[in-house]
Amino acid sequence: METWTLSLGANGVIALAYFIIAWTILSGIGRSGQILANPLGVATGFIFLTCALGHAAHAIHLVLPIWGLEVAEGLAAREHFADWHIWAIDGVTAMIAVWYLTLRSRFPALVRGSKLFEDIRQRQTQALEIHDNVVQGLAEAKLAIERGEQEAGLEKLGETLERSRKIITDLMGPAGSEIELGPGDLRRRAAAGGQK
Repeated sequence: METWTLSLGANGVIALAYFIIAWTILSGIGRSGQILANPLGVATGFIFLTCALGHAAHAIHLVLPIWGLEVAEGLAAREHFADWHIWAIDGVTAMIAVWYLTLRSRFPALVRGSKLFEDIRQRQTQALEIHDNVVQGLAEAKLAIERGEQEAGLEKLGETLERSRKIITDLMGPAGSEIELGPGDLRRRAAAGGQK
């Protein structure tokens, strides 16, 4: 086997992985209507797209002589890509590209959700909603129970529990939505209630 074929394979893998990553990022941003609101995400998608085009061009230059096209340039490219430094780097890059692609598939909310990168203001809004609907409800229930108004306290706890369930459902994504979590997507670092 001629060593330039190692670079051909590696560049093909890199180009394919980068095209998939670029499509995943840019289509997610387009579907969620944040092309103007998420310039960092758009730039990231275009970086992957242009890198994919570059690696695809390398692979095409290596195979064109097979069809009698650009023979002199293709043979020169083959000689260049036969250097072990080049195909070794391309091989490592191909492995990293595939690894990156598999990592992105583990975070569907990150790639396909409404935001590619975490939005601080959204987190603050969610924290305020939890405070207003859960923390204050628990404080009111505690106060009612401390005053001996058990029935009112239990009623307030029930209302608060229902509001907290709705908030959690909204945050985790309803069934069938783009941000819906699947089995094993979230794992606790510690048991519920602080138990070990």
